[in-house]
Amino acid sequence: MRHIIDAHLDLAWNALSFNRDLTLEIEKIRRREEQMRDHRSRGNCTVSLPEMEKAGVAVCVATLLARGGPNQTQRQAYSRTDLDYANQEIAYAAAQGQLAYYRILESRGLLSMIRSAGELDDHWRDYEGKGRLLGIILSMEGCDPILSPSQAESWWNDGLRAAGLTHYGEGHYGFGTGTTGPLKQRGLELLKEFERLGIALDVTHLSDEGLEEALDVFQGPVLASHHNCRTLTPHQRQLTDEQIKKLIARDAVIGVALDAWMLVAGWQKGKSDPATLEMERVADHIDRVCQLAGDARHSAIGSDLDGGFGKEQTPGELDTIADLQRLAPILGERGFSDSEIDAVFHGNWLRFFGSVLP
Repeated sequence: MRHIIDAHLDLAWNALSFNRDLTLEIEKIRRREEQMRDHRSRGNCTVSLPEMEKAGVAVCVATLLARGGPNQTQRQAYSRTDLDYANQEIAYAAAQGQLAYYRILESRGLLSMIRSAGELDDHWRDYEGKGRLLGIILSMEGCDPILSPSQAESWWNDGLRAAGLTHYGEGHYGFGTGTTGPLKQRGLELLKEFERLGIALDVTHLSDEGLEEALDVFQGPVLASHHNCRTLTPHQRQLTDEQIKKLIARDAVIGVALDAWMLVAGWQKGKSDPATLEMERVADHIDRVCQLAGDARHSAIGSDLDGGFGKEQTPGELDTIADLQRLAPILGERGFSDSEIDAVFHGNWLRFFGSVLP
């Protein structure tokens, strides 16, 4: 079994908003949700801490995820699983609650928050020595919970080491998936703080204009934690070949996401059959990045599993996160060497964060 670094898992959002006890075995969580109908993914979750151990996930980039954008719409109801809060202050409080969840798991000895390159080295050495404790690097998916650029340092002190300015829609710092527009002035100011503090910029979910501008003005480290290829799956959510080349030039790493609609064109949420989608399609996106780079140094895993969907919206061969291991023989059949497969599974993220963390 190969060790894995997964660059995007919404663990705390799953726990707090879906009321999932991630310390349980997957089947126990699924049974608890069998009668729930508030979300399409109920009873289909793929991620829990025991399952991550089975998967060989040594480290993941664990998110804080809450939106409080400027254009909130009137609603007739509100679901606990919704991401949108009425304002930034409530989004901040929600993200702090998610941070508290990680701290509680850490206090129980169920994970270890990695804040420095030295801690990453120590954790990796222990994991290879059969320590099997999950390490997490803290990231923020959409920066609405950062109340102002000056507050970024407080989040840094809390352990934040990577962040994406936007998520879906318009945020307070820029425009995200499904929108068009450049970075806002507050976004430019926040990027200056990221540079000063050493927070890596995750370009995932930026609008095309925002991504272009961010790469021009931000001189710190950049990554695309969970981003697929637009040439293979035409949609603004994915990266164009030109964007991938620019990221490669910045020595970025791009994590492949396993959300079905991001893997193949024409997937219809709630209608398409997972059995028709093979893990080969995941390898297609990995291979595409490697072909554009001319090597296997820039493609990796950012699965986004249980990021608002479950096994009803993943390749049919994937029942849980442990099935990420199925990618290894597929890549091998495509001519990837053992060392290249290890690079995709963990080596590229290990190199990236080893150089980015303080």
